[in-house]
Amino acid sequence: MIDMRYIYEQCQSILDPALPWISNVSNILAILYHEISDLNWVGVYFTDPQKQLCFLGPFQGKVACTKIPYGKGVVGTCAQQKKTLVVNDVHAFPGHIACDSASRSEIVIPLYKDENIIGVLDIDSPLLTRFQIPEESVLQKTADLISELLSRADCLW
Repeated sequence: MIDMRYIYEQCQSILDPALPWISNVSNILAILYHEISDLNWVGVYFTDPQKQLCFLGPFQGKVACTKIPYGKGVVGTCAQQKKTLVVNDVHAFPGHIACDSASRSEIVIPLYKDENIIGVLDIDSPLLTRFQIPEESVLQKTADLISELLSRADCLW
């Protein structure tokens, strides 16, 4: 099993300030998807507080749900509650949205610009109880890195 700190260091090392945010975020997502074992989807959903809606951003994996209302599924609940959610069995999560029926566990981490939520980092696994505390810590740092990139963007969409 790969050291999660190494993955975070990889994410930091590929950042190029001369590139648009989408290039850097896309590469971070590719590192997470390909370097962390037993994942089947990694991506960003952007939030629209006025419409109370999350919409699909860059990702790695199968085709995904394009719009998720606040309060629906793990992504929408994370956006509404503005806190990290680790779900050991998504099929037991009230209101779970099955974008990929192979997903069994999920971690969703809010992304911020200043104090405002601007999106979520969503990571799915085909294994139950896939995400543990050491991984959650490094994934939170990676989400902070993505938040920083998005915060410096002139326009997200």
